[in-house]
Amino acid sequence: MTFELFKAFILGVVEGLTEFLPVSSTGHLLLVQRFFGFDDAEFGKTFAVLIQFGAILALLSIYFVRLWRLAIGFFSDPAARRFVIGVLIAFLTAAVVGALAHDFIKAVLFNVWIVCFTLIVGGAILLWVDQMDLRPRYTDAERFTLPMYFVIGVAQCLAMVPGVSRSGATIIAAMLLGADRRSAAEFSFWLAMPTMFGAFVYDLYKSRGQLSMDHGIIVAFGFAVSFICAWIVVKTFLDYVQRHGFALFAWWRVIVGSLGLIALAFGK
Repeated sequence: MTFELFKAFILGVVEGLTEFLPVSSTGHLLLVQRFFGFDDAEFGKTFAVLIQFGAILALLSIYFVRLWRLAIGFFSDPAARRFVIGVLIAFLTAAVVGALAHDFIKAVLFNVWIVCFTLIVGGAILLWVDQMDLRPRYTDAERFTLPMYFVIGVAQCLAMVPGVSRSGATIIAAMLLGADRRSAAEFSFWLAMPTMFGAFVYDLYKSRGQLSMDHGIIVAFGFAVSFICAWIVVKTFLDYVQRHGFALFAWWRVIVGSLGLIALAFGK
């Protein structure tokens, strides 16, 4: 039980710290599961799905007041209604593709070699875009154009390949379309709410056969760790990228991907 709790702690930390950063939480979880030997057990895969809800709740708890404002203003405030429609446009694009390609993605693309390569390539692209001399036209995620929301949703579809990063794909797309770093990062939070919740519900349904109260303590512990780590990330990420950019996360991706390839080459 002690070692199971230790693994739950590690996976909870990884999920909470990486879910909203442009480093690919799925890619990191796959690598950690591989090197901890947690990928052979069916419950291990289900556990990785369950602790995502901790990260989702952390985000919802921080944005609760703004979510409530949007809900109240949907029928009376055109700006609020337009933003909600924009988020739905971006979400539904990825939701349709995800529903159609879910089984193929899980069966073919969830491969640690692919994860390592996409971490490195994605890190290089993130670093390149971050250093471009862009001229931002948007500083508020709630004021993007509707076509811009749609294109960001299309870009998010790339994140179905593990290692690409959902937040990374949306941030890069938003910046290339004229958003500044902060608004691009913040829209990745907004889009994460329906996207993560939808993916969580779908994966939970697909994994329902592995659920058992026997693992309740382990799940609760991993859930709590994920919640705390994600809460810290959401509270600090926007201010950090506004001042420092994304170079730290880009280099982290390159380093993790390179170390993963070296370990795999040596048969680990």
